[in-house]
Amino acid sequence: MPVIDVPQPAFMEEEEIAIFADSVGKFFQQTAGEKRIQKWRDDGQVEREFWNEAGAAGLLGVSVPEEYGGHGGDFRHDMVILDQQAKHGVEGFAASLHNTIILPYLVRHGTEEQKKKYLPKLVTGELVSAIAMTEPGVGSDLQSITTSAIKDGNGYRLNGSKTYISNGQTADFIVVVAKTDPNERAKGISLMLLETEGAEGFQRGKKLDKVGLDAADTSELFFDDVFIPGDNILGGVEGKGFYQLMGELPQERLVIAMGAATGIEKALDVTVEYVKSRKAFGQTIWDFQNTQFVLADLKAKGTAARIFVNDCIAKLLKGELDVATASMAKYWVTELQSEVVDKCLQLHGGAGYINDYPIARMYRDTRIARIYGGSNEVMKMLIARGM
Repeated sequence: MPVIDVPQPAFMEEEEIAIFADSVGKFFQQTAGEKRIQKWRDDGQVEREFWNEAGAAGLLGVSVPEEYGGHGGDFRHDMVILDQQAKHGVEGFAASLHNTIILPYLVRHGTEEQKKKYLPKLVTGELVSAIAMTEPGVGSDLQSITTSAIKDGNGYRLNGSKTYISNGQTADFIVVVAKTDPNERAKGISLMLLETEGAEGFQRGKKLDKVGLDAADTSELFFDDVFIPGDNILGGVEGKGFYQLMGELPQERLVIAMGAATGIEKALDVTVEYVKSRKAFGQTIWDFQNTQFVLADLKAKGTAARIFVNDCIAKLLKGELDVATASMAKYWVTELQSEVVDKCLQLHGGAGYINDYPIARMYRDTRIARIYGGSNEVMKMLIARGM
């Protein structure tokens, strides 16, 4: 029985959702065994073929409308994929980025032509996506980006560089945040749709050597006079990019909070199993009152986190999740995840510092959650604005 035993929310109890969860779980069991995942860790990225397999199995674009080649589901189906991926330990596969962060930009903001052109290929895995926001000198302050897309004939010339780009080595469809009017801040930003195949002047930099997330590729990207067709501004109108970004960030931050809540549960499960089997001074680690007090405290906090996240998901499904609440979820649950994983590692003793134990990888992988999707300091600023 899992340590965090919060009942399944009512919105996840439909039979069709349960059937989908079963099929997704079987896909990961059959295609993502430990040997394959270890190869991803060694290579620093998931091979392109796995994306094709996931597309063929119906795991990409599950909430994209059927008229654009999608599967006509909703955010609950995206949740199932993320949950099953976590349960089966499928590291590196950026389904959350592709399905819940990038595809919604096209579904909600794309022109009819853009949707028809790109969504079917993103659903099958023919195209794999990334979004390029962060620059070497610009992190959360997106209004200060310097990457530019300047009008040139019937298109734009894209110049600049991006860094810390998830899927950067793999993606062949990139949403690039750029200034179409360098003299403006928010009003000068547009989202440019770049197909990398044959794009002259586009170059991938080195695959970055990270503290954790070994199987996930993170890269630098460079743009030197890359031509972007005029039809490839998201939504077809200049200057809407910042507002498109702000509209989608609450869902992105909730997805990060969801991952953190699942990470808390996984850390507690493996730790309880460990302390009940490991002996010291003639008894198990679990038998010490200190161990029980620490884990009881973490279970209480982890339970509260899961209930909060489930409430945020319910709000999102109703279209009621606001910026401040999403920011609170991202901030608090990722901070709690770091606390839980750190204390769970301590209960493992020396074993917790050995990468053969899952808690050690969790310790390294967890740290980035307080930074990406907007640092937790930025989350506090957004929460304070609503007070």
